[in-house]
Amino acid sequence: MAQPNQSRRRILAGLAGTFVITRPAIAAIETPRAAEGPFYPTRSMRPADIDNDLVKIAGAVREAGGEIISLRGRITDPEGKPLSGYRIEIWQCDANGKYMHPGDRQSGQHDSGFQGFGHDITDSEGRYSFRTIKPAKYPGRTPHIHAKVFDAAGNEVLTTQFYEAGNPDNSRDGLYARMSKEQADSVSMSYTTGANGVETRIDVVV
Repeated sequence: MAQPNQSRRRILAGLAGTFVITRPAIAAIETPRAAEGPFYPTRSMRPADIDNDLVKIAGAVREAGGEIISLRGRITDPEGKPLSGYRIEIWQCDANGKYMHPGDRQSGQHDSGFQGFGHDITDSEGRYSFRTIKPAKYPGRTPHIHAKVFDAAGNEVLTTQFYEAGNPDNSRDGLYARMSKEQADSVSMSYTTGANGVETRIDVVV
């Protein structure tokens, strides 16, 4: 029969082994990186209004065309620690598939009611939010929203893209196809209807 101290040591050893095995499973995968693309708006291209509401430009009479959504989430490290004071930028084409960028040579004009670019700063819980539109199709690409993340010191730490979960064009998109299923799921937007309309959530891990 084992002595009490021996039994206690065996139990503690077993628990320690359990923690060693399970700890990596707790960590989330880092958000996959993606190409910046040719239409990232430089400072000189951005409107004076670059807040987190891309649907309403200050001083404009009308809102943007397209289906309005709320995009929310948190920015954390792989262990789930919230990252406060981080800047997240998003940019995307308007409902007609036109970017707010002089390099977009497609016919037609950019929707003057759509901001096209915006940013938010994470709060103490790492939370961010945007009011924007569902991403529209751009020739040769599946619908997507571009995103950049900067740390509290202003250093760029991530460039990525968000996609629509289940969109049939995803399978034909070269950038989307490069990701594993787990990576694709982490940057795929599923829509729900909440008190403020259509909502979606992407948690970013850097």
